[in-house]
Amino acid sequence: MEVFDAVRTVLAVREYQEKDVPSDIVRRIVEAGRLTGSGMNGQPWQFIVVEDRETLRRLGAMARTGQYVAQAPLAIVVAIERTKFSVSDASRAIQSMILTAWSEGVVSNWVGFFGLEGIKPLLGIPDDLDVLAIVPFGYPVRAIGKGIKRRNPLNKVAYRGRFGQPFE
Repeated sequence: MEVFDAVRTVLAVREYQEKDVPSDIVRRIVEAGRLTGSGMNGQPWQFIVVEDRETLRRLGAMARTGQYVAQAPLAIVVAIERTKFSVSDASRAIQSMILTAWSEGVVSNWVGFFGLEGIKPLLGIPDDLDVLAIVPFGYPVRAIGKGIKRRNPLNKVAYRGRFGQPFE
């Protein structure tokens, strides 16, 4: 899949089959995060790959906005250092992982930002790191369309040279 096609068609999916994600695909997903650029090459992230069903259930119970994590066969918990660029850098890494997964037929969605403190002791994450997100991955329960998105038209969000100047 070409990069633009992945960006154009990727969808957030919250229901997963019980089918495991093959280890070579898991490795590619994690590598995509690791290889992502970061401010001053700080790489302020740590990725905890969770495949144990009981731990996934516990993560789902802790994630107020993403209880569906409990049904995923795989989740990657993203922990970050407390630096100036860590949230934006790790967000870039998460998007790289989501797009890589999508190109392999594996779906996902971002869960995070709030109420994730209880995850640190569960996964042994040091106190000097913060949990930014849980990203569940899996195969969709049902066939999903690609590219059907409700987005503002380009002429409402992009300008040429100066704000308000039409981008055509």
